[in-house]
Amino acid sequence: MAAITLNINDKEHSFDIDPNTPLLWVLRDHLNLVGTKFGCGIAQCGACTVHFNGSAVRSCQLPASSAAGNKITTIEGLSENGDHPVQKAWLEHDVPQCGYCQAGQIMSATALLKRNPNPTDSEIENAMNGNICRCGTYTRIKAAIKTASNSQEV
Repeated sequence: MAAITLNINDKEHSFDIDPNTPLLWVLRDHLNLVGTKFGCGIAQCGACTVHFNGSAVRSCQLPASSAAGNKITTIEGLSENGDHPVQKAWLEHDVPQCGYCQAGQIMSATALLKRNPNPTDSEIENAMNGNICRCGTYTRIKAAIKTASNSQEV
């Protein structure tokens, strides 16, 4: 066990945990931030995507000790009222079907738009590659990202 302090959604949290505990389980089990989902456990599906210093990363394979000293943002920290431009575009395009992958999809999309506010279709496809949607809403996901990219708020 080790004392680890993490900056999650702009708040400092201290834990006495095994340093190899994946960040996903710290978020879900210790902070009850359950928007970040467990999907595959091997960083291949994207359901567990969070922002790590603004970049999209898979939290299921990121040891909590590696997250110390960095800024972590979860879907709960993206916006207080679910009104981030990407979240609004998701609703406008009726993206979610079962919804399980959507937090990870949104976190990947917002990281993309932060670094590239006006991506091409191929840039969207490359950035979202690896975020799996079992319901197959990829066309609506791309349309929502395009809509959000046109927002002045991104």
